[in-house]
Amino acid sequence: MRGFTIEHIFFDVGDTLRITTDIPEHRRRAKEQAVELLGLTEDPEAFARKINDRYEEYRNHATKDWVELSEEELWTRWLVPELDPGLVVPHAVELTFLFRQFKGYRVTVDGAMEVVQELTRRGYKLGIISNVITSRELPDWLEEDGFTPYFHPVVLSSHTGIRKPDPQIFQIALDQIPVPARQCAYIGDNAERDMGGAYHSGFGMRILVDHKGTLPRDFTEETRPHAIISGCRDLLELFPVAPQAQVPPEYLAEINT
Repeated sequence: MRGFTIEHIFFDVGDTLRITTDIPEHRRRAKEQAVELLGLTEDPEAFARKINDRYEEYRNHATKDWVELSEEELWTRWLVPELDPGLVVPHAVELTFLFRQFKGYRVTVDGAMEVVQELTRRGYKLGIISNVITSRELPDWLEEDGFTPYFHPVVLSSHTGIRKPDPQIFQIALDQIPVPARQCAYIGDNAERDMGGAYHSGFGMRILVDHKGTLPRDFTEETRPHAIISGCRDLLELFPVAPQAQVPPEYLAEINT
């Protein structure tokens, strides 16, 4: 395989840099807080089931059209349309943050900071392109875990109104850096959304993260990654000091088997 130079590495976040852990007490409290915030007397578990069902309807709409509504629109149009918008809108950001906690507590994957610091030391620039319905959660996480200085730009669907795999969200990120797409890599956990979006955006290198070894391998030309890795630390094999990125043959062999 012919080598090519990579200068900027973009990351997905969910199931790439962070994973969800199941802490029942954390989930229970988030549901209670959401009900309290809206001033409802509804059972928190019943409320959560209702919101989850409505969110799935919204998600089908959003993924079909590759759009992301603002938090205010999400809650007033899809999640609690029966409530007075004047009650809901002031709390939309907090409600979205709490809703994300309904499913569990998110933690940074093992080795992420070590890898981010080492890639930066080796001369790579890093960025984030992520689908996320909350405008608060990822900026809070970047700050709390010390990642803020390492990632630029940070492009979120909750800010752009556009979801991956739409090439527009990738282009928004590319417009903020001084290198072309062919000198960028994208790291993500979803073949269609991440690999396909990066392919159609002209990214020179596309890497699929498969933490559990359970992702399907039925790739198309558009969704086929250049490499499959099982964790963050594998990136240090793919991106040596230079920066000069050359995909090792053993990774390609894994994809083609």
